[in-house]
Amino acid sequence: MAKAKVRSTDEITKKFIEVTPGRSGYYAVGVEDPLEDWETNTVMAMAAYKGAVTAADIGRRFVGGAKRAGTGKWKRKSVDVGVDRYGPGVAASEMDFRIGIEPYVSVIAATDLPDRKPRGDPENMKRVTVIATALHAKRLALIGAGVTVK
Repeated sequence: MAKAKVRSTDEITKKFIEVTPGRSGYYAVGVEDPLEDWETNTVMAMAAYKGAVTAADIGRRFVGGAKRAGTGKWKRKSVDVGVDRYGPGVAASEMDFRIGIEPYVSVIAATDLPDRKPRGDPENMKRVTVIATALHAKRLALIGAGVTVK
């Protein structure tokens, strides 16, 4: 039986590094005019997602992936790629950040708090509980958004 023919890891890596950056136009077209709708496909994948995250050995797989990559890879990629993308990524997120945080800011602003007690008084924790409860209820309302999950 014949062995499969394959280029060396070095050759494949060299081509990937040289050719792929020039393909950003294809990436842009694929995002602007996808063949399938992301939201539709993501929602349809719920059963597969649930099966994956509840698999009996998911903890072992998770740990195995983390150990295989290691802190070294995380740090190297964070420094080599993440630092340059951080600022532009934050700038690009302005509208999404504003839209995402607005419901929570509104909840905080509309929440009636119990009167403040002297510093150190355990009754002051009730103020925290009121805010935390209101924010949690808002989060559940937003993620539920009328969707029934089976």
